[in-house]
Amino acid sequence: MGAIKFVALDMDGTLLNDRQEISKENAKWIRKALDAGVVVSFATGRGYQGALPYAEQLDLQTPMITVNGSEIWTRPGVLHRRTLMALPVLKRLHELALRHEDVWYWAYSTMGVFNKENWSELGGDYASQHWLKFGYYTEDPPMLKAILDETSAWGGLEITNSSPSNLELNPEGVTKAAAIREVCGLLGIDMSQVAAMGDSLNDIAMIREAGLGVAMGNAQDEVKAAADVVNVTNEEDAVARLLQDYVLKG
Repeated sequence: MGAIKFVALDMDGTLLNDRQEISKENAKWIRKALDAGVVVSFATGRGYQGALPYAEQLDLQTPMITVNGSEIWTRPGVLHRRTLMALPVLKRLHELALRHEDVWYWAYSTMGVFNKENWSELGGDYASQHWLKFGYYTEDPPMLKAILDETSAWGGLEITNSSPSNLELNPEGVTKAAAIREVCGLLGIDMSQVAAMGDSLNDIAMIREAGLGVAMGNAQDEVKAAADVVNVTNEEDAVARLLQDYVLKG
């Protein structure tokens, strides 16, 4: 592993505490890293509109990876690439959700988020939106496994999660890791010079491929097993610790 030049941060459960805030300590050390010439970026399952206020809070002008890699932004407001989900796939995922009445579901389009509560606003017109990602949530493990088994059998999807009670589905090949590789190409940085940190299954690919893969102390066990280092929790200024101990040391 060479000197870290690019830090890719998951947001929920990683950069953000349980109150959806960036701590003062995390913000301070992100500024120190930026001032030292390190690229600090979000690599999040959130959509652009959900990530943007935090980028603005930190005054980031660095690349952003949103919707698990379906969107790559050269900097806030400047789209580099977007990968859409095919309409028949989106329709099939929604129909599966409807067969499980107790499951909460949502989907990101380029225009916003549609979920079980407001889906009727589409009026059945799937083609009115450009779709990016679909998700399911249930605290019934057998039901979640049934959905996982069925969607896995279809093929053509990247299936991860952002909590043990959900599933997130992107088009095949769309991952945070693939997006980071593309950003590295834009920046002239090697993957060995990347530190990536997260807490859920949608972070595993980037944690495995980065020069330094870091799991949160509050991460799912499978994420911890994939990491080079296990950090403190998102309530303990984990980003500051990462930057102090591994990126700006010495």
